[in-house]
Amino acid sequence: MSKNEAYQRLHEYAEKASPQDVQKIREKLTGMNRGPIKKIWNDVLSLWRMITDPSASWTSKAIAIGAVLYLVSPLDGVPDLLPLVGLTDDAAVVLAAVATLAFELKKYRDAKQSDTVDGKKSHVAATPS
Repeated sequence: MSKNEAYQRLHEYAEKASPQDVQKIREKLTGMNRGPIKKIWNDVLSLWRMITDPSASWTSKAIAIGAVLYLVSPLDGVPDLLPLVGLTDDAAVVLAAVATLAFELKKYRDAKQSDTVDGKKSHVAATPS
């Protein structure tokens, strides 16, 4: 997936983002820490923290929701079940969101807590990438 395609997909999903999508994400996100996503898991956790932060702006949340919804959605550009390439398009969309929200995500990356989607402490530290 090209950089332009990743940004296009990100914006398509962000435009459709809703608060109801948060529960869908919560239910599926923990199973996504695999393949190419494992390398950017701290970025995914930062996006998740933004999504669940009541003080984050809706515009930023919508972008974060769009990216993470694309990640957990089985209906995307390249099926996630394909070995090696299945999650590469998802990683590209997550990275596009991270680039778009870079300044705002810094505080979530710097957060000392390493909570996961289910609210429990993670064995994967949420340190800056």
